[in-house]
Amino acid sequence: MPVRTTKTRRTAVLADSDTRWKWGALTARRIAPEDADLRLDGYLLRGRATPTARQLQETGAPADSLREVTAAEFLRAMEREPYDVLVLALVGGGVQAMLHGLRAVWKDRPGRPVVVTGYVGVVYEKLADGLLLRHGADLVLANSRQDAERFRAVYEGVGADASAVTEVALPFLGGAPHTGEHEPYTVVFAAQPSVPGDRRDRAYLLDRLVRHARAHPEREVLLKLRSRPGEHTTHLEELPYQRLARGRDLPPNLRLVYGHMGEVLDRTDLLVTVSSTAALEALHRRVPTAVLTDLGVRESLGNHHFIGSGCLASWDQLDAGHRPQPDEEWLARQGVAADGTYATAFDHARDRVARLLDRPGGLPPLAPWYTPETAPGYLPGVLARHHLGPDGLPLPGAPAAGTAPGPVRRIVRRAARGAYRHGVQRVAPVIRRMGEL
Repeated sequence: MPVRTTKTRRTAVLADSDTRWKWGALTARRIAPEDADLRLDGYLLRGRATPTARQLQETGAPADSLREVTAAEFLRAMEREPYDVLVLALVGGGVQAMLHGLRAVWKDRPGRPVVVTGYVGVVYEKLADGLLLRHGADLVLANSRQDAERFRAVYEGVGADASAVTEVALPFLGGAPHTGEHEPYTVVFAAQPSVPGDRRDRAYLLDRLVRHARAHPEREVLLKLRSRPGEHTTHLEELPYQRLARGRDLPPNLRLVYGHMGEVLDRTDLLVTVSSTAALEALHRRVPTAVLTDLGVRESLGNHHFIGSGCLASWDQLDAGHRPQPDEEWLARQGVAADGTYATAFDHARDRVARLLDRPGGLPPLAPWYTPETAPGYLPGVLARHHLGPDGLPLPGAPAAGTAPGPVRRIVRRAARGAYRHGVQRVAPVIRRMGEL
C-alpha cells in the first residue's frame, strides 16, 4: 500500500440507496481530519434501490467520482485501489457479504483501509440481526448514547468483540435553528416510503393532511415526498402518495414537494411524521415536531422509538393548536445534540480512525463474528445473495465481474428494473387485495 500523506485522505463509500449514500458520504466527511484534503470516491451497489441522478443531487452529498458496481466489481476495485478509509453504507446483509469479500481479496495485502459501517437513522427493528451482520468492521457507528449501549450489549451477549462500537451522531444534522414562525406559517408532513404500508392507513393520513389544510387556509401545508413514481429509496414504496392524491380536489394551500429535507426545514414551523428520521433533523433545529399516534404507537410503525420524547400527538390535537414540547433528557440520549454539542460528536470516531491508520504493522484481517463455523446455516445464503461463495470470493459467472455493461445489457437492465417496479407498485398490491377477499 502506498505511503499515506498527512494531508490527503482517500475514502471510498459503497451505498445501496439514496439515503445510505447520504449517510455514508457525510459520515466520511465527518470522520476525516479537519485539515485533510479529502478524496471521496462513491460506489453504488447495483440493485432495486440504486439511486437516480436526481435522488443523488437531492442528498446534498457530492463525490469526486461516482459509479455503479456489482459486488464483484467493487471487490476487484478494492483489491487494487489504495484507500485509507472505506465506509460501507449498506443493509446488514450487504455489509456482511462485503466484509467476507474484502477479507478474501485483502488476504495477501500488506495493508488495508479502515472499514466503517453503521445505521442510517433510528434503529427500531431487527437490532440483533442487523448488528451481527455488521460485526467485523473496524468501527460500527452508533448514532446516540442509547444506541451505543444497546449495540455493546448485543455483541457482548453473544461473546463477540464490542470494541468497534463508537458513539457519534447522525451526520446530516445541522442547519439554522428555528427562531420564530414564518409567513405564512408552514406545516410539513414528512412522508415515508413504507410506513405505514397499508393503503387505508396512507389514505387516512392524506385525508387528515387535506382536512388540516382546509381548516387552516392561512397556512402553507406541504407533503414532503421522498421519491418520484418509478424511483426507489431505501424502502419499497408500493403506494406513493402522488397516486393516492391523483384526481383529488386538493386545497390551494396544500402542495406536494420534493427536494433536500434541510431546505424544506428552513421554512418549516411544524414537522409532522409517523416515524421519519426527519423528526430528528427537525428536533435538532428546534423545529416543533409531532410524531403521530393516529394509527397507534406500534413497533411496526417505528413511532414507539419516540416514547418519552414528548413529541407524540394526534391530528386532532394538532388541528386544535397543540404544539409538542420535546423532553431535553430524551433528546440528549438520542444524539440529537440540540444543546450545541453536535460540533464534537464525531471527535472520538475521528481519533479512532487516525489511530488505526497509524497502527504499527497495519491492521489485522477483518474478523466478522459470523463464520462458516458460527452460522453454517445462515452465512452462505447471505453471501450467495451477492454472488459470493463461502470463501468470500465471487462465484463463477458472478454478474459483471470487471466488465463494463454493453448497450444491450444496459437496455435489458433498464427493462428488468421497470418490470420489477411495475410488479412491486402495481401487481403485488392487487394480488394482496385478492388474497384478502
